[in-house]
Amino acid sequence: MKQVVIGLLGTQLDRRGRGEDRWEHWRPTVSLFQHEEFLVSRLELLQEKSFESLARDVARDAIQVSPGSEVRHHLLDFEGDAWDFEKVYGALYDWTKSYAFDTEKEEYFVHITTGTHVAQICLFLLTEAGFLPAKLIQTSPPPGRKFTGLSKARYDVIDLDLSKYDKLSTRFDEQHIEDTDFLKSGIKTKNARFNRMIARIEQVALRSKEPILLSGPTGAGKSQLARRIYELRQQRGGLRGNFVEVNCATLRGDLAASTLFGHVKGSFTGAQKDRPGLLREAHGGLLFLDEIGELGLDEQAMLLRALEEKIFLPVGSDKMVKSDFQLIAGTNRDLRQQVAEGKFREDLLARIHLWSFELPSLAQRREDLLPNIEYELARYAEKHGRSVSFNKEAREAFLQFALAADTPWLGNFRDLNAAITRMATLALRGRITTADVQEEIVRLRESWQRGGALQAPGLTEFKLAGRLESAATELDPFDRVQLEYVVKICRESATLSEAGRTLFAVSRKMRTVANDADRLKKYLAKFGLSFEQVRG
Repeated sequence: MKQVVIGLLGTQLDRRGRGEDRWEHWRPTVSLFQHEEFLVSRLELLQEKSFESLARDVARDAIQVSPGSEVRHHLLDFEGDAWDFEKVYGALYDWTKSYAFDTEKEEYFVHITTGTHVAQICLFLLTEAGFLPAKLIQTSPPPGRKFTGLSKARYDVIDLDLSKYDKLSTRFDEQHIEDTDFLKSGIKTKNARFNRMIARIEQVALRSKEPILLSGPTGAGKSQLARRIYELRQQRGGLRGNFVEVNCATLRGDLAASTLFGHVKGSFTGAQKDRPGLLREAHGGLLFLDEIGELGLDEQAMLLRALEEKIFLPVGSDKMVKSDFQLIAGTNRDLRQQVAEGKFREDLLARIHLWSFELPSLAQRREDLLPNIEYELARYAEKHGRSVSFNKEAREAFLQFALAADTPWLGNFRDLNAAITRMATLALRGRITTADVQEEIVRLRESWQRGGALQAPGLTEFKLAGRLESAATELDPFDRVQLEYVVKICRESATLSEAGRTLFAVSRKMRTVANDADRLKKYLAKFGLSFEQVRG
């Protein structure tokens, strides 16, 4: 059978060297033709139009190495972005559907050494799914010595039905784990809900350029996660522009439109010179609009047009400006409720809600407190050049406080960061003592009391008295406060088990068998309630 290779033109590796010097460099596409035991009958060379000259040079050299072979050229249109998963996958998929495979007479191989990482992944997926009825082939230069035209490059055929597929699959799994660890700043989190969310964000970050909406309480880590998404896209997705961040709560009046969209000189009082605006600064990069719910309706309309058409009008200008940026929006508000109240545009919410992720609060992730404490200590050491740690008793005392169900962590990770920073700063000889911990606990509790966090929840959403009817008046104040707190945790939790783990975080460690869900179910039943009633 004839052996046919399908491969992308390597715009970097296949270009190496000029004139006769090119033969002193390993070029992956040309190296395919250097093997007597693997004879390429035909190469289907996939290329973008802007690289036609390079493609002709590569084809000429391939035929020079193997005169009996043939090279066919195929133009692909990635719309100028070979790092965009949807565009690359779509172009390659369309090509596979139009190509006339003849598996009875020809054996096909897909070369995955060239092209962007995104293109290589797309070729792998198309092959694995059977759209490309082929085996994978990868090439590499000879090891341990300078490559010359007489050196024999290496190749490796990977049949997806054979054991080598496991090695390749493992590499993809390892990269996925590495990427999710990166998004979590290397913190070994244990919360299953949070880990599932990060795994999904990793997929979206590398495969889509559509807006991402991060919701969650203040201090849950939206800003830090947005920056990590940008850095991941920069490393793996070819993002070349800047990371631009702004808190929309700080934007008011003319300043809001001017900050985001720029202005021309003289457009309003104080506009003494042109200002480009943050959208233009984010061209080719990522714009993070934190607290997007605070943005005015006029600015929302301008932002929607900028997202859909990649153009906007600076304040006072009659000339449109282009900017192709990716958007991550953050909010601690219920945007659907704001739409109902006329404070947020429904069409903008629909545009930014395609990929929506809700970050849980620190109180909902108590099992992640210990790794985050260690992370904060490491950050302090890196920032201040001074290593600090807890002594054994202090560590146990702070963990007992941090994990307790009645510790609200009102400011979430900001509170945790502030607490660690204060204790580390005051620690003598780099050791946080029990006295330091007790002082910090008092400080935190006082700050939460001032903010009302330790007052009994009002439960305006649940209407406890209405649910219990006349029995509500028979509850002691102590029982009522306890029940209201239990209901609050249930409403914040996705499942009965998650609520149980939060409420019994300390006592469950003392049990041989921890059946948190059953304990919580029986507690609610005493008041004639069920988890479903409380949630719904």
